[in-house]
Amino acid sequence: MTTEHAQEPQEKTGHTPSGHTRRRFLAGAGSVAGTLALWPAGSARAAVGKRVAVLGGGVSGLSAAQELAERGYAVTVYEYYDTLGGKARSMPVPGTAAGGRADLPAEHGFRFFPGFYRNLPDTMRRIPVAGNAHGVHDNLVSGTEALFAREAGRPDLHFPLRRVTTPPRPGDLTLGWIRDQLLSVLDLGTRLPAHEVAYFADRLLVHLTSCDARREAQWEKVAWWDFIRAEEMSEEYQTLLGIGQTRNLVATRAEVASTRTVGRVIIEALLLWGLLGRGMDGDADVDRVLNAPTNEAWIDPWEAHLRSLGVEFVLGTQVHEIRYDGGRVTGARVSARDGGDERTVTADHYVSALPVEHARLTWGPGLRAADPQLARCDALKTDWMTGVMFYLRTPTPVVHGHINCLDSPWSVTGVGQAQFWDGRDFSRDYGDGRAHDCLSAIISEWDKPGILYGKTAKECTKEEVVAELWAQLKDGLNDAGKTVLRDEDRLGWFMDPAVTGLGGPDPRNREQLLIHPTGTLYNRPTARTRVPNFFLAGDYVRTDVDLATMEGANESARLAVNALLDVDNSDAERCRIWELYRPPELEPLKRVDEVRHRLGLPNTFDLG
Repeated sequence: MTTEHAQEPQEKTGHTPSGHTRRRFLAGAGSVAGTLALWPAGSARAAVGKRVAVLGGGVSGLSAAQELAERGYAVTVYEYYDTLGGKARSMPVPGTAAGGRADLPAEHGFRFFPGFYRNLPDTMRRIPVAGNAHGVHDNLVSGTEALFAREAGRPDLHFPLRRVTTPPRPGDLTLGWIRDQLLSVLDLGTRLPAHEVAYFADRLLVHLTSCDARREAQWEKVAWWDFIRAEEMSEEYQTLLGIGQTRNLVATRAEVASTRTVGRVIIEALLLWGLLGRGMDGDADVDRVLNAPTNEAWIDPWEAHLRSLGVEFVLGTQVHEIRYDGGRVTGARVSARDGGDERTVTADHYVSALPVEHARLTWGPGLRAADPQLARCDALKTDWMTGVMFYLRTPTPVVHGHINCLDSPWSVTGVGQAQFWDGRDFSRDYGDGRAHDCLSAIISEWDKPGILYGKTAKECTKEEVVAELWAQLKDGLNDAGKTVLRDEDRLGWFMDPAVTGLGGPDPRNREQLLIHPTGTLYNRPTARTRVPNFFLAGDYVRTDVDLATMEGANESARLAVNALLDVDNSDAERCRIWELYRPPELEPLKRVDEVRHRLGLPNTFDLG
């Protein structure tokens, strides 16, 4: 953390924070790992004698390791960092602990577990934690509201995240009812012209009734911005329904984002079906977060559980090349992250679970020639979406959920974290006792000028980025006559060390996110490759959830493991795959659209 107030050194007193500490999470995980019956029914618990090298210890790599270990494979995970979890991990801020407390917690960006996630929650239920009937899954808590903050004193949009009253009987979901619900939500507190609200609702009906073939062949090629005709609409329409639904939620721009991805995942699964409570993880709410820093609540128990299953970890290891010869992968050339001696690790199977921007650098000419889909991955795009943690003297929850600063040029989102950590007392458990809260904010737009310096985030130094981000947060949250964020409350900040070179000629971010411009679907590979012992896992792999998310990473791992089991002719139970919800009431309309699409006709509701 960069501190902003002088502090006298404090003597460590040996005080142990009360509540659910990291040690207690780990101890609990270890104590129950051997006793809970968490194995999938029919899985092979005895070792099958085959070794799998999982390259990457993020969500996809750990998910693959768990599924494989549960089926008797000997798994070794090779990870670049000294800790597991990839972009999902939290990290201690070095040198900030005092008085027996833990270092301040930090992260790449806040964790968000939408209710429509079902593959990842299933994995979380199978990670034991003492006192939790459903393992790590019980560490998920709901955000009950969302704040869409506006600048210059404009009224904020404050939405309770409760489920909309559904039609009285299954099967009564009609397009008219859906349209009425959309209109009522969009009319609530916005300045959208009535005709623009009606047009947007009608465009959503077009997407809702489009068949899969049309979505893949037509809407995948059309940008969301063009699909909703944002260029011809008011600035309010562009901000709320264009930028606010894309750049502020995922690292992609409305002007280029695929309509298929935005419409199917963000609009349908997250917002529409989520608010209706359909296709959800049990009775989950729309918005969920963890009840402690990510490593304490999830990653550390996961590591402990995987070790109890026999998974081995080789940390601080960089993968340089996947070696290919004679139609198979023969090894992976690796070295210590700091450039130590190179060596080749071998196994029977290899699961590449590296982020795509790193994975494709390890695929040589021979491997690429063996499977042309690997070369197509070069066309996949990544972008920056990285956070800054602000440590505050005063508890500042703002809203019991996520904040979206709609008018911020850097597409800023955030969440006050301490309010969700019921088992923690922030000032008692972390840092030097002065910080009582952590506001985790994310910059999604790094290439537009800010309001303080007139520079893009990449052009700013780290200190300028922090000052600019704080100014944009205050611009959205400090309404006329109401001050939420005060300069004197800000004790310090932390930015992911993966971001380097800011303000210089070559700014870099080692932890970028896959984005979804039009045509992305056609270049996303399948988990199974044409090389019989080589498989792909990661949020860039083609999955049903489509959007680059932790859910997509988990689903891709399940697909990779199923493909591996098929190659081995294993009798172990295959990983279950949950797909996005498809309302049965709309299927007849999609079948009509399938015929119209084959005939070259537009969707019935597509009036241009």
